Amino acid sequence: MKKAAALLIIILSLSLFPWGCAPKKTFNRYTGTIFETFDTMIQITAYTNNKGEFDHYYNMARGRFQQLHKLFDIYHDYPGLNNIKTINDHAGIKPVRVEGEVIDLIAFSQKWCGHTGGKANIALGPLLEIWHDYRTKGMANPEIATVPPLKILREAMLHTDINNVVVDKAQSTVFLTHQGMALDVGAVAKGFAVEIVARELAAAGLGAGVINAGGNVRTIGIPPDGREKWAIGIEDPTGSTGILATLNIGEGAVVTSSGQQRYYVVDGEVLHHIIDPKTLWPASFYQAVTVVAPDSGLADFLSTALFLLPYTEGHELSEELEDVEVIWIMPGGDIKSTKGLEAMINTHNGSGK
Repeated sequence: MKKAAALLIIILSLSLFPWGCAPKKTFNRYTGTIFETFDTMIQITAYTNNKGEFDHYYNMARGRFQQLHKLFDIYHDYPGLNNIKTINDHAGIKPVRVEGEVIDLIAFSQKWCGHTGGKANIALGPLLEIWHDYRTKGMANPEIATVPPLKILREAMLHTDINNVVVDKAQSTVFLTHQGMALDVGAVAKGFAVEIVARELAAAGLGAGVINAGGNVRTIGIPPDGREKWAIGIEDPTGSTGILATLNIGEGAVVTSSGQQRYYVVDGEVLHHIIDPKTLWPASFYQAVTVVAPDSGLADFLSTALFLLPYTEGHELSEELEDVEVIWIMPGGDIKSTKGLEAMINTHNGSGK
């Protein structure tokens, strides 16, 4: 369920980037942190009348993230709960009845897998598990780090057809039709969970706030201080220049995929965790890809898919998608972006097109 932390920083200082008229009502800003879910630190920032009101929203978010973490977990069992791991454990045996959130996550992922040419495929579990095991051992013992044999990677790919993931919405079941299959939802689970929580907080009455789940940022409403936009900073993935650019966005999501956070080294070669199903090897087209979209689950999914596509193909795909904007940070540090995203940039510290 892990995904590299998106390289994002929320700039919430009220003295920065003033837009619009003076605020009509004063709200207090409160922040709380959740540590125990989705293998990352989740920060909840909300503008409320008082601390008691904030605590209500924070506790709601924390409880929901805890529940979704268990449902989307591919590594652990929980008493009385069927989750993604339960589905994987019953591959080729029988359908598994799961909660609606799991059904929705898998159906969403199937849909967008088709739209992105199969690059981001949640059925790649067998392939990704092999790389995960080799990376874990290599990080623990760098002196004996090695790469998976191509033969076992190719064998794993025989069990990754997403068409063999059968979702029965009426029965609320999921069936992996062949033994050896396994789902890995790391490319989408965190963003999907963030979107669920953000919508539920808004429905419960939160008018303005930000969820930052390890850099996966979802804004709610607009700042209540008279500004019309939130300022979201994108870090330089190399760490050499600090903030690479600052984006002004309304309500929506900003998610980055990068190979800079989770990797290991074999014979001097850096091998990160985002694996191209075509080459069976870590993708090398970019340092990072950032996606801005109305939906956090979509931004999360697309950031991985676009990281795995050559620039020409990725740019063509982005042009086909409504309300989706993208920044590509190339291997040499050049920045390319969609036209719509250029209009969002408040500050720009790199070279770009």
